[in-house]
Amino acid sequence: MTSTAAEEGTLRLHIEGAAKRYGGVRALDGVELSVRAGEIHALLGENGAGKSTLMKVLAGAVRPDGGRMWLDGEPYAPRTPGEARSAGIAMIYQELNLCPHLSVFDNVTLGMKNARGSKTKARLSDVLRDLGVESFNGRTIVGGLGPGDRQLVEIARALMSDAKIIVFDEPTSSLSAPDTRRLIAIVRELAERGVSIIWISHFLDEVKEVAERFSVLRDGASVASGHEAALATTDHMVSLMAGRPVSDIYPRSERTAGPTRLRVDQLSGETLPKHASFGLRGGEILGIFGLVGSGRTEMLRALYGLDPLVSGSAHLDGNQVASLTPRGWLKQHVGLLSEDRAHEGLGVELSVADNVALSSATRLATLGSILTAQTKAAAAAPWLEALSIKTTGPDQPVRALSGGNQQKVAIARLLSDGAEVLLLDEPTRGIDVGARVEVYALLDQLAQDGKAILMVSSYLPELMGVCDRMAIMHRGALGPARAIADWTPEEAIAEAMQGTAR
Repeated sequence: MTSTAAEEGTLRLHIEGAAKRYGGVRALDGVELSVRAGEIHALLGENGAGKSTLMKVLAGAVRPDGGRMWLDGEPYAPRTPGEARSAGIAMIYQELNLCPHLSVFDNVTLGMKNARGSKTKARLSDVLRDLGVESFNGRTIVGGLGPGDRQLVEIARALMSDAKIIVFDEPTSSLSAPDTRRLIAIVRELAERGVSIIWISHFLDEVKEVAERFSVLRDGASVASGHEAALATTDHMVSLMAGRPVSDIYPRSERTAGPTRLRVDQLSGETLPKHASFGLRGGEILGIFGLVGSGRTEMLRALYGLDPLVSGSAHLDGNQVASLTPRGWLKQHVGLLSEDRAHEGLGVELSVADNVALSSATRLATLGSILTAQTKAAAAAPWLEALSIKTTGPDQPVRALSGGNQQKVAIARLLSDGAEVLLLDEPTRGIDVGARVEVYALLDQLAQDGKAILMVSSYLPELMGVCDRMAIMHRGALGPARAIADWTPEEAIAEAMQGTAR
């Protein structure tokens, strides 16, 4: 996978002793980073390790307190993002920075000088052709493109600016498997042309596939770097990033499942799922695995009344649930955690206390006469402690928390309303290894306490690590659940790709 340019060993970027403080917090503590021309370099670390701060320094968005940088052998110290772009630094963030109402041409030329002429349009056509783009052109409105094509627009913008270094921040978190494969192929081709790639991802198997060298940050400091061969095992990477042995990642207590709490029969949505049935017992974690488009999320949304339900029924503790609606489920103490944390799982502009109280606001107001800030803070306080949510206090805005702590706030919202059955859709999406460990430990404790947990995930290792039983979804059909010990990863993936009648 090593590109010709990278083999030549030309040093494109060198960062030495990068330091940055925010008040009493040391975000960067003497970080070192070297990236060669034509190299795909993975930058690894948990949330809060310093990756984002380091990239903001590189992109001219943050001025460091100390350290030096060189770009192609020349001193480099951008004062603004504009200076960084002019120097050849391009950032492609997880949340793509595009204007959906504008055309592809207008998006890629935003901020460019003298970019309205026919030569620029011809150049964009050449760039899109070189990227193998056939599904859109410069006149296409970006809002009508899918996630994979939108990412290609971002890459085209970087190439239009003659980028020497392109930073990809969690580039595949919202992509399907085919779009991920296409992106990796394009990135490799860019590296062959001499473009340096800095690849930030929490998907460690993906890192091993795409990266040539790696650097690891932990607590704002450089802790390891080297060739990808040193990343032969996921266990080694996790230990470097988290500072803990991999055996501590999937805590599993001795627990015995009780009677069936939730029984779902022949559930069908308008398109997906198709006649899905399952039983969920108290004190267990039941995993649902499937590939993108299998219908995992659609099943939960149809069951909870967020999407239209064509047919099917549900029983809770032996009694048929009359109202398959969010209001009905909340009254029955059944909570849903959406996979879209930012838009459906949380009110990110609200405080921690406001979020924890969202599902139980009516009950809290009934107990008193007015739902005051003090009432919400008091209701949230036990959950902040019980779930070890790292926050400056209940009044802190949720948007200021790390991804892992945001996820725990979303779970706290369900628990504060007395949820006994938890339907969790991708509960660890977008959070780092350390935060995942905390969420896994939390789920293990909740199962010990007798909660019934349904965990839907596209990440097979975590389901194999934390679940008691697992079922596979394929094209809307849900297969039978089996004890986790009866599955192998190969069998699970085969069933996810081909269904039970393969």
